Amino acid sequence: MSIKIFVPQDSAALALGADVVAENVLIEAKRRGIDVTLVRNGSRGMLWLEPLVEVQTADGRMAYGPVGPEDIAGLFEANFHLGGAHTLGLGLTEEIDYLKRQERLTFARVGITDPLSLADYLALSGFQGLHKALTMAPTEIVQEVTESGLRGRGGAAFPTGIKWKTVLGTAAAQKYVVCNADEGDSGTFADRMIMEGDPFVLIEGMTIAAVAVGATQGYIYVRSEYPQAISVLNKAIDIARQGGYLGSDILGSGKAFELEVRKAAGSYVCGEETAMLESIEGKRGIVRSKPPLPAISGLFGKPTVINNVISLASVPIILDRGAAFYKDYGMGRSRGTLPFQLAGNIRQGGLIEKAFGVTLRELMVDYGGGSASGRPIKAVQVGGPLGTYLPESQWDTPLDYEAYMAMGAVVGHGGIVVHDDTADLAKLARYAMKFCAIESCGKCTPCRIGATRGVEVMDKIIANQDRPAQIELLRDLCDTMLNGSMCAMGGMTPYPVLSALEHFSQDFAQAVHEETVAGEHHV
Repeated sequence: MSIKIFVPQDSAALALGADVVAENVLIEAKRRGIDVTLVRNGSRGMLWLEPLVEVQTADGRMAYGPVGPEDIAGLFEANFHLGGAHTLGLGLTEEIDYLKRQERLTFARVGITDPLSLADYLALSGFQGLHKALTMAPTEIVQEVTESGLRGRGGAAFPTGIKWKTVLGTAAAQKYVVCNADEGDSGTFADRMIMEGDPFVLIEGMTIAAVAVGATQGYIYVRSEYPQAISVLNKAIDIARQGGYLGSDILGSGKAFELEVRKAAGSYVCGEETAMLESIEGKRGIVRSKPPLPAISGLFGKPTVINNVISLASVPIILDRGAAFYKDYGMGRSRGTLPFQLAGNIRQGGLIEKAFGVTLRELMVDYGGGSASGRPIKAVQVGGPLGTYLPESQWDTPLDYEAYMAMGAVVGHGGIVVHDDTADLAKLARYAMKFCAIESCGKCTPCRIGATRGVEVMDKIIANQDRPAQIELLRDLCDTMLNGSMCAMGGMTPYPVLSALEHFSQDFAQAVHEETVAGEHHV
């Protein structure tokens, strides 16, 4: 009987040599006369263990990692293909503590299935949500999503059902569904992992959205730095179309929906929904004025559902298991789960899908194992490059949209970047302003000019040039950017800057001290 061995094709695993590992597994198995079926699965999200090789045994899948090409011969010597003991052995995959303590709803299949096997997807409840949606009235689908409490898994956290209801209620001959997969925030990779590891769940979620609002065409706007995701998605769309899950007559229902992948233009601001629409239309990615809302006049001026990958990938389980099942996870108005992504100076970086309410300290210590350097953690940036820097006093606040908003922070896409006590928050805060100045689309003055002036003011603060007056000027400038910018690009740039000033003011003083010492030494 053929032995099933799993080697990930996720980008993180590929970057660490997974293709060579897979090749060596086949070569070594053939040399030993062992019949092996190689499955290229997605990543389990334990990135410090990549490439993570798994073997199907009678007891379940056994994990070994991180596995290098040079380890393959020794693994076969230890009969790893039969679940044999080895120094790289991690036991049953499902029993690994990091994985076992998660609540995997959106990521239920990621790392388990062959991403391009329709049979694998169907065997694990795939397209059950779509089947159910096709038996419901559009208003019933929208109501189910609304009652689940699902909110946008990006910056604004807007209720998904309300957005769909607006599109449904807007009369038009043509409507669209657009997936924002321009995942550009630092420390984020959940969208990529879904697209590479379970593309059918995104296709299913978008198709349900289309059925709900009456759309017939969809686009997935994928960042250009994700060639593997683009390749997997295009193949999955073809497979889904051949299986009758896309096209002019979805599963014989008479409903039509076509899907196309669009490669992004390489601009951070195209993560903003209206700039993304401009880019899909072939124009320069510049933010549009609102109103009108994209739900009323979006892509090509037509009513458009715009959600990100995790929002849409969460829809199938809501339709399959019901709104009450999904709503049972989470807290307050933050229902369901979010795939948190641990990155930066962390020992065990990776993806952790948990219900809202978990804390930063739990994620960094219980899952992340502390800093990679072994030094104390000093600051954590949550919500991308324009998220706040959180000091230790805020690490026990539950990760909840409203709780974070109350302390001037954002949960955003769930990206968490960790810095140890060697980090210079003055330099990091300056970088946020510089980042905004570079990435601004240039349409509105507060963002275009404000970020440029902000870098200049911060340089004066760091150099101790009339610091009190410059800090006051910086706060005033941040207030203008926060309240006057057209989108979150300029509106959120003050978050990291002001949080660094408020919680890590010693770093700005330290910069002066170092400059003074250096000057004295030079003299």
